[in-house]
Amino acid sequence: MKFGLQLGYWGAQPPSGVGELVDAAESAGFDAIFAAESWGSDAFGPLAWWGSRTTTVKLGTSVAQLSARTPTSCAMHALTLDHLSGGRAILGLGVSGPQVVEGWYGQPFAKPLARTREYVDIVRQVLAREAPVTSDGPHYRLPAGGTGLGKALKPITHPLRADLPIWLGAEGPKNVALTAEIADGWLAIYYSPRLAPMYDTWLDEGFARAGARRTRKDFEIAATCQVVLTDDRAAAIAELKPTIALYVGGMGAPELNFHAQVYRRMGYEREVDEIGRLFMSGRKAEAAAIVPDDMVAETMIIGDADHARREVKRWEDAGVTMLLVTARTASEVTALGALLN
Repeated sequence: MKFGLQLGYWGAQPPSGVGELVDAAESAGFDAIFAAESWGSDAFGPLAWWGSRTTTVKLGTSVAQLSARTPTSCAMHALTLDHLSGGRAILGLGVSGPQVVEGWYGQPFAKPLARTREYVDIVRQVLAREAPVTSDGPHYRLPAGGTGLGKALKPITHPLRADLPIWLGAEGPKNVALTAEIADGWLAIYYSPRLAPMYDTWLDEGFARAGARRTRKDFEIAATCQVVLTDDRAAAIAELKPTIALYVGGMGAPELNFHAQVYRRMGYEREVDEIGRLFMSGRKAEAAAIVPDDMVAETMIIGDADHARREVKRWEDAGVTMLLVTARTASEVTALGALLN
């Protein structure tokens, strides 16, 4: 098992003390640090800034949103970060949801699987630099129509690695299967080891497709997982319930919330419906209060160090190769790193 430190995205202001967290992660043997984006801070800038003080940890986006950049622009960001870091970049991509894609980026959300396939193909063309980059579309046509003067181009800067790893954030069965087919790793949010056989079915469908890029043996599964070391498990679970309520009840439209769908697959259909009803009516505290303890513990590791070590092993046995964890202090990072020994 490997650990990645998830720095996330910023709130109203840039966070403080992140440099110390990053230093502690590298010293503690973490494999990578990751940055995210929503509709505020971006994912690449923090990695370049805080990653400049590191020498060994990989620098990953978890995730960079497809609609935020054209595929060629995204490839430029990735190859630049890869050069600056000496070959430590991981390009994690995700489609986000219709509220963000259409409301913030002003792009259509339709056909997310087809858009992802086309996007990744163009990024790989840029990184390979074997020929001018072209795409027949329909989502990202290159050269585009218009004046008729567009020209297919190769990147001026030679990418450091043609095989820079691309990981995809995916939650549903079709998206996970696509990830296994075309990507180097899966960024799994709200992963449940109990459902590993179901995930394996989805993954195996992708691995079995003609032209699949990887096999299970060389494919990364990086699961977001809060690891909370505490002797008061009940209090820690209670503290995490508002986060579950937010993602299940408020991070997405009521008609299409991918996070809610994940928990429904775990068997929490009634709870998800009630949490969503309360949250969308403004009763957020009540929504958090009805989140069952098991709904929190299903996708997180909460307890003392011995319990955490057993759970890390259980997640590893379920096929996870990296846990993406968060921490508020350098000492917490160090304590998490000790679980790897």
